[in-house]
Amino acid sequence: MKLEKKDGALLLAIGIWNIVIWSNFAKNLAKTAKDPEQSRPAPYYIAHAVLIVVDLALGGLLVRLGGKAFFGRKG
Repeated sequence: MKLEKKDGALLLAIGIWNIVIWSNFAKNLAKTAKDPEQSRPAPYYIAHAVLIVVDLALGGLLVRLGGKAFFGRKG
């Protein structure tokens, strides 16, 4: 399957969106963890940390694939 330039632009946009949103969520989660008034159980932070890592990895993959399709790079 060959991706066209418009497909690459869409993948780039979605990948960048994922990275921006989940990076912001990670920053907010870290603030919550440091706030003594916000006491949450450890599994809450573990689950959200896993979500953040997985979604950042997917965002990076989408940016990579979108960049290849948009800019026409091979490999």
